[in-house]
Amino acid sequence: MKEQQDISTLGDIKVLVNTFYDKVRQDDILAIVFNGIIQDNWSKHLEKMYRFWQTVLLSEHTYYGSPFSPHAKLPVSETHFQRWIKLFSETVDENFAGTKADEAKWRAEKMAEMFQMKIKYYQNTQAKPLL
Repeated sequence: MKEQQDISTLGDIKVLVNTFYDKVRQDDILAIVFNGIIQDNWSKHLEKMYRFWQTVLLSEHTYYGSPFSPHAKLPVSETHFQRWIKLFSETVDENFAGTKADEAKWRAEKMAEMFQMKIKYYQNTQAKPLL
């Protein structure tokens, strides 16, 4: 068995993102949401995710934008977020080990918690998110 390395390059980010979203696209809970929204724009979405995680994990600032805005009106619940975190953490653990791998899982969990709270808020009020 090959010893796992930490996340340290854009190539590693691409492995993480591609592997994770391959799982999402096949998942019985997440696929309907992601495939329904993204449709045939997966390459554009993946490019954006490469830049996002490159910025977050490698401190190479290539992502510019507001991560929450595109998610604000998604028809998702706690079940979706739990599955998202499960698949993301599994993907990291299957491919990487180290400080950055641990950070990726931690950041994904915190992001999911924040997104879930904000989406729930907007689902239950007349307020509209800032875009």
